[in-house]
Amino acid sequence: MSARAILVAAAASGQGKTTVTAALARRLRRDGARVRVFKTGPDFLDPLTLARASGAEVDTLDLWMVGEAGCRQRLAAAAQDADWILVEAVMGLYDGAPSSADLANRFGLPVLAVLDARAMAQTAGALALGLRDYGPVQLAGVLANRVAGDSHAAMVAESLRDIPLLGHLPRQAQSLPERHLGLGLPDELADFDVRLDALADSLVLDDAAWQALPRLTLPPEPAPALPPLLAGRRLALARDAAFAFVYPANLACLRALGAELVEFSPLADQPLPAGVDALYLPGGYPELHAETLNRARTWQASVRAAHAAGLPIWAECGGMMALADAIETVDGHSWGMAGLLPGVAHMQDRLAGLGGQAWGALRGHTFHYSRLELPPEPQAHTVSQRGGGRGEAIYRVGSLQASYFHAYFPSAPEQAAALFLPAEDRPC
Repeated sequence: MSARAILVAAAASGQGKTTVTAALARRLRRDGARVRVFKTGPDFLDPLTLARASGAEVDTLDLWMVGEAGCRQRLAAAAQDADWILVEAVMGLYDGAPSSADLANRFGLPVLAVLDARAMAQTAGALALGLRDYGPVQLAGVLANRVAGDSHAAMVAESLRDIPLLGHLPRQAQSLPERHLGLGLPDELADFDVRLDALADSLVLDDAAWQALPRLTLPPEPAPALPPLLAGRRLALARDAAFAFVYPANLACLRALGAELVEFSPLADQPLPAGVDALYLPGGYPELHAETLNRARTWQASVRAAHAAGLPIWAECGGMMALADAIETVDGHSWGMAGLLPGVAHMQDRLAGLGGQAWGALRGHTFHYSRLELPPEPQAHTVSQRGGGRGEAIYRVGSLQASYFHAYFPSAPEQAAALFLPAEDRPC
């Protein structure tokens, strides 16, 4: 089986990669195509938008965090049941080590260069030639974003020389919402699907050129079998607008290890589900819901009782913040939290942590705008992907382990399983 595949890249962040990928996914899906979308690099927010646009879950492709074998297995699986595979790149095409260009070249993915043309015309050709030849990569063509009209698009097309203009997207009166950490959550806007449909309607494509794109053919590669280290164990999973940052692959990994996942909502003041054996508190936006979480006394009491009973708890980034003594928002207001981790999470306007991280064999990343003040001494630290320096602290208070580190569980399933097991049951 095979599918047409393309990597949607740009010269830098902010050029409209997610907007264009979402518009393409919605357009192809409405035309009856089966679409699978992937996101390159660590990200939680873009995949939520792309999943809404495509109607299918969005997985991560990253040569360092996911690994070459993991990326190949996911692409091969998608090629079995999709007509189109869209891979949104991260940052600029050549940014990072490994970069999106490395991913494209490793798997033979042609590249679609998204160029923000709102303040240029003929210079678009110079950018496209540079993006193609610097690596080089197999550049399938250009999609001009934020064009002023057909004549503007024609000037861009003339500048590209031997590179085709596969399409263009006019300037939009409404854009996808953004905030710190990235795009807003789709469920926060009642007209989110209306905006996606408007993007798809506005997209002008050279249909013949699109249908001429090559197909990606990869032999099936079944996912490796995992030991049933979590068989019979029920894991409580916080899942709502405050705790939305979780890799779909993490949940699939936990299920493959034998766990049953039971979702609940701290924002709705729901207690931990009865009879669970461990708690997973992923990251998200607790700072945007600090007042509601402060009033969620039932959920707070239940998590304190679970901790007192020795229930294994893994809390990542926003999940860790919700278990601190308090969250101080940027306006200086302090909101009391569950109080399992001594310290206050202070929100700030500038980035406090960014980049790939590893904790033993377990890989992942960090990306946060807060700092934890007066915490206990760390149990350990992650190691930064870039340079190998000391990364994020890993805190341990009784059965609770917490960090700003977002772990990608498939990178080390046995270490991931140990996060949700009592000390005496953890694999050596």
